[in-house]
Amino acid sequence: MFLLSSLRETTHNDPKNMISNPLLTDSFVSNSISSFIRTILLVSAVLLLPHIVAAQLVAAPPDANSTDARFAGVLEDWTSPALADSHLVPVQPLLGTIDDEPTYTVQLLQVQWRKGDPIDLYVMKPKGIKKPPVILYLYGYPTSTDIFRNDAYEDLVTKNGFAAVGFVSALTGHRYHDRPLKQWFLSELPESLSASAHDVQMVLNYLATRDDLDIDRVGMFATGSGASIAILASSVDPRIKVLEALDPWGDWPTWLSTSPFVPADERAQYVTPEFLKKVATLEPLASLPKIKAKKFRLEQELYGRDTPPTVKDRLRAAVPSDASVVDFKTQDDFKTAFADGKNLAWIQQELRSLPPLSPTP
Repeated sequence: MFLLSSLRETTHNDPKNMISNPLLTDSFVSNSISSFIRTILLVSAVLLLPHIVAAQLVAAPPDANSTDARFAGVLEDWTSPALADSHLVPVQPLLGTIDDEPTYTVQLLQVQWRKGDPIDLYVMKPKGIKKPPVILYLYGYPTSTDIFRNDAYEDLVTKNGFAAVGFVSALTGHRYHDRPLKQWFLSELPESLSASAHDVQMVLNYLATRDDLDIDRVGMFATGSGASIAILASSVDPRIKVLEALDPWGDWPTWLSTSPFVPADERAQYVTPEFLKKVATLEPLASLPKIKAKKFRLEQELYGRDTPPTVKDRLRAAVPSDASVVDFKTQDDFKTAFADGKNLAWIQQELRSLPPLSPTP
């Protein structure tokens, strides 16, 4: 019998796991804080709402269950956000729980396509709509799945007739296990970025097998490192029709050498030519002009500290000419724009305005 990994989430009790979700800028909270307090902080933020070297196929991450042979043929290219040079094998999703609320339902599923990495996937659907449009939510490291289990959040993201699908990135939350403590999201940045970009596409593959969602109208809202992953995914997958990216990380040589998010005692290992070469093919700065979303909006907290101002400037300059950029100069500006989920109006309206696809013969 499988136990969903949400039931066994653990915290990485280490200073590098300080909460730095862009939705909580200037409110850094240690991961050792209780789950209840962390959830309250996250929900409060949401209610304010928030070359190339030759491709190298690498082995799957460690797994405590070494007898699991379902993924023996899996190969994954951690040098590219595209799935073309990877072979991931999805298994039948496991349905964990169904939460039936008056205006929406929440399905908790476990999906998996690589060894040792089951993913908790939350599918939140409004009632009364046969095939609602879908918005994927991917928050920055180290945000856990707590936010997807909060009633206020679930009501907020579904109340206007949209389905919401949430999960966390690689080496984050319940997906961090069977690793030495010295290995974490930043030390394994090529894996964290590429595997998560692959996950976005594999989740879309799964959603396309369902008949209760409008897979032709898919948007994505992402923050921090999640926004970087969303940009990478959108540069190779046109199924993300509308993309809203808040405070993405990027320009890796500059970000890794100057961002205060990087632990001072580890910074030297992240600015070596060898490490920078590994992440060079996973550069959001280079992916921005290649975004395939029909509508794209970059949002930046100019007062935020994780991404240095020079990086923000370079990201802004790389945005396609038909995209929009929104800068929040102060935290009050941000709170006003995100109060009561007002920021969701843009992505929802853009999804509604997409022209219908021509009927398939």
